[in-house]
Amino acid sequence: MSSMCVRLAQAADRPVVERLWLMFCHDLSEFRGVMPNADGTFRSDRLHTAFTDADWAPYLVTSTERPVGFAFVRGLTGPTRVLNSFFVARGARRAGIGLRAAQEVLARHPGVWEVAFQDANVAAVHFWRRVAAKAAGPVWTEERRPLPGRPELPPDVWISFAVPKRAR
Repeated sequence: MSSMCVRLAQAADRPVVERLWLMFCHDLSEFRGVMPNADGTFRSDRLHTAFTDADWAPYLVTSTERPVGFAFVRGLTGPTRVLNSFFVARGARRAGIGLRAAQEVLARHPGVWEVAFQDANVAAVHFWRRVAAKAAGPVWTEERRPLPGRPELPPDVWISFAVPKRAR
């Protein structure tokens, strides 16, 4: 198993996370029908907020000291945390890195969680159901919610579960 690290991303990590963000948006464009901007980038307001809003936490995932993914958590001060964005580079997938990274991020913020994904993203469907089962056993729910302002798109799937505090 490769050495994997999940750490809070710092300002100096932002350029790396921005490049990973482009890969994330590219992957999601298949399910959301979003095209790049004229300059080849994608909308990045969530990326900006993850690094500037105190209610958010950006995490960088590395494997053998190379950047392979990120996670953005929002709702740190509220009753429910949301795994707003989660990405693992294709070359690092199916090696257990994503599951371990998700578990580590969830464990850092015990409490109620929500994660959204698209039904058409079959790999994400299986992945997030597995994460929920590992985190909460059989005690998790799944519902479909329409995308605000995007009635032409299918609803997102939202999984909700609670992560208990770890004994120290």
